[in-house]
Amino acid sequence: MRMNVPAEPEEAGLRPLSARSVVLSLLLGAHPPELPVKDLVRLVEPFGVGGSTLRAALSRMVAAGDLRRTDSVHRLSERLLARQRRQDEALRPGTRAWDGDWEMVVITATGRGPAERADLRARLTALRLAELREGVWLRPANLDRPLPGDLHSVALTCAARPDEPAGDLVARLWPLDAWAATARALLTRTAAGRTPADRLTAYAAAVRHLLADPVLPPGLLPADWPGEALRTAYAAYQRELATSVGRRERAA
Repeated sequence: MRMNVPAEPEEAGLRPLSARSVVLSLLLGAHPPELPVKDLVRLVEPFGVGGSTLRAALSRMVAAGDLRRTDSVHRLSERLLARQRRQDEALRPGTRAWDGDWEMVVITATGRGPAERADLRARLTALRLAELREGVWLRPANLDRPLPGDLHSVALTCAARPDEPAGDLVARLWPLDAWAATARALLTRTAAGRTPADRLTAYAAAVRHLLADPVLPPGLLPADWPGEALRTAYAAYQRELATSVGRRERAA
């Protein structure tokens, strides 16, 4: 059996800020996800990123395919637009009442290389499925979204009702206590952040952690599950950043 194990609280993904990470955080939180260079220069200054450093980072990001540039406006590439959609969905996951059914995906394709297998694992994890054993993925069918149709070329997808009690199966699939501990640590760090850079670092880690939230039916979650509290905190920060962007654009 394999588990999708999140970081422990002291390893909660608090990565040092770079010019690239600041730009991506700002654009991933912007709708539409595009900003002129003159606005980016003003917006990144509180995070300790100077104008020359920003312009060098933007050039590298365009060359790497992270950003697209039209005149002086930089916007997210298609690849990162998909990441933004996943991030937005992490804040507002669509759910429905759970009737006891589970989604099951059984990998049937053979002869795939390591890169293809890794890509499929990443896709299934992003769909909030967990691997019970090699090639068998499942989760409670409480998410209001269909499985992608192209999965049928590599897997059998079906609804299932496992004999094992749902609570026991969930405990085998997801380390919920560890996820909750990390989420609480991140809530503490986001509240304690005093500088723009400290807060952005903590909230960037928070949204990455939310992408790993299994979004289980309430009856299968431990008491005092912090998922909604972390979503609420990040959504408030996202609104704060959007307000800051709008205020600086009006002052330009």
